[in-house]
Amino acid sequence: MVAVIGLGNMGMAMLGRLVGPGTPPRAHDLDAGKRAAAAALGAEVPDTLAGAVGEVIVLSLPSEAATAAVLAPLLSVLPPGAVVADTSTLSPVAVRGFAEQAAARGCAYLDAPVSGGAAGAAAGTLAMMVGGDAAALAAARPVLDRLATRIVHIGGSGAGQVAKLVNNLMVATNLVVAGEALRLGVRAGVPPEALLPVINGATGRSAATEVNWPRWIASGTFDSGFTAGLMRKDVRLALGLAEAVGAPLDATARAAAAWDGLAAAVPDDADFNRLAAAILDGATP
Repeated sequence: MVAVIGLGNMGMAMLGRLVGPGTPPRAHDLDAGKRAAAAALGAEVPDTLAGAVGEVIVLSLPSEAATAAVLAPLLSVLPPGAVVADTSTLSPVAVRGFAEQAAARGCAYLDAPVSGGAAGAAAGTLAMMVGGDAAALAAARPVLDRLATRIVHIGGSGAGQVAKLVNNLMVATNLVVAGEALRLGVRAGVPPEALLPVINGATGRSAATEVNWPRWIASGTFDSGFTAGLMRKDVRLALGLAEAVGAPLDATARAAAAWDGLAAAVPDDADFNRLAAAILDGATP
């Protein structure tokens, strides 16, 4: 039995991957509307968190506080040997504490943050960066393989979060850089649609120019399923980690500052790709 707890864009998309022939997955969220949507999708939806138990639990939650609020009561009802795979992006310090709590109850906690957004979750093509016990990961693989095409065991507890924060710091930086560089081109008389084929065929390319710009920015859809607020949270976590371990971030910190500096132009509930578009249009922190 598998359960998904947290039915936002990512959680609901992952739940969709787990619905199919056989025993239906269980699902839970504080939002009654999301619980109803999960039931309509084919999931078993208990009235309480305590009913959302199984051998593998997938968490998709917005913050450390939310994970802490869910994990303590959940661990009191999970069977021994159960594996909690937390796909949320959290601080490495926090997840190590969560892993200790799970171990004390005879369960395992994996920090398993993902990359690929809601579209990747719906398609089952996520990349998953896992920290924690290798045996627990092996036990959870039949479930996780339905969610991700690339699962990398990074190391011990917290290592998955380190990898995710490094990745998202680079994504945040690359979007700022792409917006500024393309703005330079526009002001010099060459539009993005002329520049991008050159950039993406040369060494300046990144996911920001190859994927984000054509799919969500140039198209004007801005429906990636990942908000500016979530990226701001991840950037702050990365900056906090850098401070904690004494790793200077001279270039990336300047790009990171744009995420908070442009909060008025690109509010937290906006698609995160709007920040690059705002920079292209002339916004500066």
